[in-house]
Amino acid sequence: MACSYRKSNRPCGIDGLTPARLTAEEAAWYLGFAAHDIPVLVANGLLKPLGHPADNAVKFFALAALEPLRWDTKWLSRATDAMLDRWRSKNARKTVESASISASAA
Repeated sequence: MACSYRKSNRPCGIDGLTPARLTAEEAAWYLGFAAHDIPVLVANGLLKPLGHPADNAVKFFALAALEPLRWDTKWLSRATDAMLDRWRSKNARKTVESASISASAA
């Protein structure tokens, strides 16, 4: 039987308890972010994966470390601001690129 709160079909732990180690997708859901937000949070030092995974390796996160973050409004605010900054800079690059393309076409 899968845990009802998890998006994966991994079974729950003993007595329906959550496993101590979550994947990036599970950690994102647990914290209220999208899966594609997790690398941004890691890059900004707001989340730390377990161990020393390679850049292209699957990242795992400790539930014990995520639980306090889930209730920390200051951390959630910093994490949300990091996401907003990421999208602002990404959209600004798009605007600059499209402006330079239309200027060169004229």
